Amino acid sequence: MERDELLRAQCFTALTKLRTQLGDDLPLAGALDRGFVFDGVRVPFLNRYKGIHRASRQLGKAALSVMTSYRSPYDDGETEAGLGYAYREGDPNQADNRALREAHASGVPIVYFVATRPGWFRAEYPCYIATDDPAGRRVTIVRGVMTPVGEPELPTDAIARRYLVREVRQRLHQGRFRAVVLSAYRDRCTICRLRELRLLDASHIVADADPAGVPEVRNGLSLCSIHHRAFDQNLVGISPDYDVHVAPRLLDDEDGRCSIS
Repeated sequence: MERDELLRAQCFTALTKLRTQLGDDLPLAGALDRGFVFDGVRVPFLNRYKGIHRASRQLGKAALSVMTSYRSPYDDGETEAGLGYAYREGDPNQADNRALREAHASGVPIVYFVATRPGWFRAEYPCYIATDDPAGRRVTIVRGVMTPVGEPELPTDAIARRYLVREVRQRLHQGRFRAVVLSAYRDRCTICRLRELRLLDASHIVADADPAGVPEVRNGLSLCSIHHRAFDQNLVGISPDYDVHVAPRLLDDEDGRCSIS
C-alpha cells in the first residue's frame, strides 16, 4: 500500500472503533476532535471550520473527508445518483475545490461527515466522488463497500450502487430525526428517563411508511431500546396527556424470581 492509502485505511479503522464505542452519532468534543494517529502523528478526521479536508500528512492532493454542517450554507442534497455536495464558495480552482475534484479524478475513498445536531456527526465511509460538475459547482457522493480483504471499493453494478445510495439516505434521515427528537426530550427515555444515548431511539408515533408519518418532533418519542420495542409491539402506549399505558396481559404476568446460590 502507498502511504496515503495506509493513512485512509487508518482513518477508517479509527472511525470504526469510535462507532463501536459510542454508536453511530459521534461527538466532535472528546472524540472526533482528537483525530487518529498515523505514523506516530495525530491527524484530524475533518476540518470543523470548512467542509473539505485534506490532511497535511497526506502526500497526494485528494481530500480525505468532506463535511456537511447541521445548517449547511451550501446546496447539499439528494439525487437518485447519489448525495449532492457543493463546491466551496469562490474560485472553483481554489485548494479545497481542487482537493474535492482530485478525489474524483483519482477515485480514492473518502469519509462523508454529516451533522445530525450541533457538534454531532454521522460518518459514512468509504465514500467516493462519483461525478464532478465544474459548471454546476458540485459533485455527487456515493457509498462504497469494504471487501472481505478489507479494501474499500465502489461497486460497479448499478443496482448495488442505487441500493447503497438509498441506504445512506435512510441512515442520514434517521440520524437527523433521532437527533431532533432526543434533543426535544432532553436526551432521555420518555418512559423510564434513562439518559444513556447509546440506548436511546427515536420512535415514530405514526410509522414512517405511513404518509402521515412525518420525520418531525411532533411525530416522535424518545425511547430506550426496550421501551421502543414494547411500543412497536403495542405493549406500552402513551396518551396525548403523557400517561403511560401498559398492556393488561403484561400487568397480569407474575415476574419470576432468580435466586443466586
